[in-house]
Amino acid sequence: MPNTALLRRVSALAVMVAMPGLALAQAPQKAPTPAANTPAAASPVAPAAAPSADAVVASVNGKPITQGDLAIAADDPALSLPGVDEAQKKSLLVDYMVDLRVGAQAAEAAKVGDTPEFKRKLAYFRDKLLLDDYLEQEAKRAVTPEAEHAIFDQTVKLMKPEEEVHARHILVDNEAEAKKIAARIKGGEDFAKVAAEASKDPGSKAEGGDLGWFTKERMVPDFANAAFAMKPGQVSDPIKTQFGWHVIKVEEKRTKPQPTFDELKEQIDQHLIRKAQQDMILKLRSEAKIDRADAPPAAQTAPEPKK
Repeated sequence: MPNTALLRRVSALAVMVAMPGLALAQAPQKAPTPAANTPAAASPVAPAAAPSADAVVASVNGKPITQGDLAIAADDPALSLPGVDEAQKKSLLVDYMVDLRVGAQAAEAAKVGDTPEFKRKLAYFRDKLLLDDYLEQEAKRAVTPEAEHAIFDQTVKLMKPEEEVHARHILVDNEAEAKKIAARIKGGEDFAKVAAEASKDPGSKAEGGDLGWFTKERMVPDFANAAFAMKPGQVSDPIKTQFGWHVIKVEEKRTKPQPTFDELKEQIDQHLIRKAQQDMILKLRSEAKIDRADAPPAAQTAPEPKK
């Protein structure tokens, strides 16, 4: 089994080999427009069938490298080649597999695989691949539409209604400056314009002080208490927090909308997968006979004294 260092080296080499051709490959090329009466214009070409996993793409000293071998290599994160088109990627993967087989054959001839250390590594990685594939199968069984919607319904049922505020603020260093800004706003100046000019908050200044929608616990208490006590359209007097002095304007209030199924689907799937895999491992452990050399000795019960 190839080690990680080799994968990184070959992957880096593959990227360097690919780089000179990337600019040309990625340059937009205008395809010729077929005439209206040509067969190409009349009927599109049918897509080519996917190659068989057993299709031989190369051989090394008579030993074949198949399309299935390339597919396994393509799934290796160490061989990720973002920005490389499919034809180039396939060529680079073939180059990698050729180098891998050449090196592996040389290692076999040198009896590297006969050492006890190598055999231990081979057994470890075999066990790891078996478990990974087994866990993946369990994950596929766990994620079903019925299970997803059951978790979604349960989650939404437990969600309590929360109030949200959409507000803007202007942050300054001292109370005197905050009072002047509050007077300008209450005198008719546009809040967003003054915020862009005077606010010290880099996160919202460019947006006219807009903080978007937030629930009460997302803000520091003094700021949150003031904002949630205000009515839409109201501008606050200066409010002091650990960050400085704020002038707040509440734009809108609402009850936080419940998330949709699509918004929670990814989290639900991850929950189902983790739970199914964890339950499976715990079940396997409970059914297995496990002896550990590092287990503490069983407590010895002192004999009862004779009466």
